[in-house]
Amino acid sequence: MRSEILYPGAFPMVRVELAEGEHIKAESGAMVALSPTVDVESKMEGGFLGALSRKLLTGEKFFFQTLRASRGPGEILLAPTVPGEIVVIELDGVNEYMVQKDGFLAGAETVKIESQMQSLSRGLLGGEGFFILKIGGKGTLILNSFGAIHKIELKPDQEYIVDNNHLVAWSVTTSYNIEKAASGWVASFTSGEGFVCRFRGPGVVYIQSRNPGSFGAWVRQFIPVSE
Repeated sequence: MRSEILYPGAFPMVRVELAEGEHIKAESGAMVALSPTVDVESKMEGGFLGALSRKLLTGEKFFFQTLRASRGPGEILLAPTVPGEIVVIELDGVNEYMVQKDGFLAGAETVKIESQMQSLSRGLLGGEGFFILKIGGKGTLILNSFGAIHKIELKPDQEYIVDNNHLVAWSVTTSYNIEKAASGWVASFTSGEGFVCRFRGPGVVYIQSRNPGSFGAWVRQFIPVSE
């Protein structure tokens, strides 16, 4: 498969070209348009239990779309739900990524997706819940964000602090801890930051420029409340 990001910026699409017989998996509802040679199927990634665990534990949709070029080569246009950028990562079969629950858009048929359990402290304080997605295998992985995507490359033992609501994905070679944003509890919460993730390299961290929780709170102030 070949992929190309169209209209980079806030409202991108990605064009995926498939040879006959190839297929990709995509987030349910991501398909915008496709060639008549491509069939759309619904598939439970990892079987029933795998799909159920993603739905109940990470909030991901129960089914993925499977888009298959059954009757010759074809192309597919995909787009995320929220305004934001798209990043394409070529997995080499060795490196794996942890991905926040809304970050996966599409991937090659050889990309493997599973739910990964976090520790109690990370689940309670990290903002992503107890389960996130672990994605590996070999082939093209396409992620999306809320806002622009910024890539941080960490050298061995280099540290970087990220607000947990701005995380998109990070390589499993990095380690991280959840900690207060400020020195004291009161300062951490009154600053509006709460908890942050302290990453330590080597590895790569992808972050998004917008905070979904803060945006949701901003929108709610304009919604009339019935009495």
